[in-house]
Amino acid sequence: MEPFIFNTTKSLVFRPGAAAELAQIAGSLVGGTCLFVTDPGLRGLGLCDPAIASLEKAGIKVTIFDRVEADPSLSTLMDAVKAGRENGVTGVVGFGGGSSLDIAKLSALLLGSGEEIDGAWGVGNAKGPRLPLVLVPTTAGTGSEVTPVSIITVGAEEKRGVSSPVILPDIAVLDADLTLGLPPAITAATGVDAMVHAIEAYASKSANNNPLSKLLAREALRLLGANIETAVSNGRNVEARGAMLLGSMLAGQAFANSPVAAVHALAYPIGGTFHVPHGLSNALVLPHVLRFNAPAAASLYAEIAHDAFPHLDRETGDQALCADFIEELAGLSKRLGMQARLREVSIPEDALPRMAADAMLQQRLLVNNPRELSEADALTIYKAAW
Repeated sequence: MEPFIFNTTKSLVFRPGAAAELAQIAGSLVGGTCLFVTDPGLRGLGLCDPAIASLEKAGIKVTIFDRVEADPSLSTLMDAVKAGRENGVTGVVGFGGGSSLDIAKLSALLLGSGEEIDGAWGVGNAKGPRLPLVLVPTTAGTGSEVTPVSIITVGAEEKRGVSSPVILPDIAVLDADLTLGLPPAITAATGVDAMVHAIEAYASKSANNNPLSKLLAREALRLLGANIETAVSNGRNVEARGAMLLGSMLAGQAFANSPVAAVHALAYPIGGTFHVPHGLSNALVLPHVLRFNAPAAASLYAEIAHDAFPHLDRETGDQALCADFIEELAGLSKRLGMQARLREVSIPEDALPRMAADAMLQQRLLVNNPRELSEADALTIYKAAW
């Protein structure tokens, strides 16, 4: 067996209503002054209020930073850090989707270590230490609460990442009640995103692909595949919501240690340039990338096909089962009401060559793809998706 490293969040709390007990769960960890990072939508809906009230009732001073946007910018990160420094915070809570959690991770790092962000970009460059960190996801998709990665938009379109176990949180609080109000479109996009994490982790060519990641990816697909349509059609079903949240977290643990590949690499220009939500960006290219990968990965996709879609016939052979798996994924996106073509999200055909060139900048992801992919291949995939 090949050697590997597996890192994940130290402590997980999975319980409906847990966010309203945040002080009991994490008050002693975050200390007397807490930076609470979230977005204006969640703040306006009052979804944060029980968690904030819990902290304040315990005597913890809460500095609320609620200006996180989708695909958060470097200026937003630095504003959050400034707010933390001005208030002398002793811990950080991230509350929201992947964007808020990403800002919280790097805020805890920069506030705790005093290092400059320019020295932390890339893999393993963050020095630490960071401040105590608690993450509370409100979507079932990114798995950010168990990943050592934070993605920030620098300038108009460039996305840069920090990848280091240093930014894994101390505690992740998984409260399915927080996801009950998610609109169907967001539920669908984030759910497919989580499925992509599991699929790409399982088939990753990374030298650190390992038995734990594979096991977690398969259980994630079992939970996600069985519950995503219910969660989209009946968003008040707390059992389905809980299964999606747990599946998302398991997929996050898988790809945090066995990294994602070409689906994400090709999704980044869609989101970065045209501001398409990340989960939908992944869904738009998913079947086309998997068809490209099939000559090298059919047996791997066949191994997980039945986990996501138990009705598929295991006896058809790897090639046929792989093809059926890809068609099921494409059909799932349509059943969930997601756009199926790049043109449907207002991406012009003449933008495809530039997108292909931009996708090739994501070599940290492309090296994990089971089949080597060139710029010409990326363009062919985009044309198929258009």
